[in-house]
Amino acid sequence: MWNQPYLETCCRSALHRLTLVGRPGRPDGLKDGPCLRRLEGMGLARQREDGRFEATPAGWDRHALEIVPRKSA
Repeated sequence: MWNQPYLETCCRSALHRLTLVGRPGRPDGLKDGPCLRRLEGMGLARQREDGRFEATPAGWDRHALEIVPRKSA
């Protein structure tokens, strides 16, 4: 049974962008700002002291599970 909160398509894309940008993070004030804040509320992203957003460990796990699942060997 799936027990994760649903991610809207736009929020899935925002989470994917967070993983692509990695350590530099995403700046605040972009079009995906509402999704970044929603992800933050879900514990999948966080806003750093410098104002940029980054994926949390839970965000990385969710990304691996739902957005880019690995194929089993």
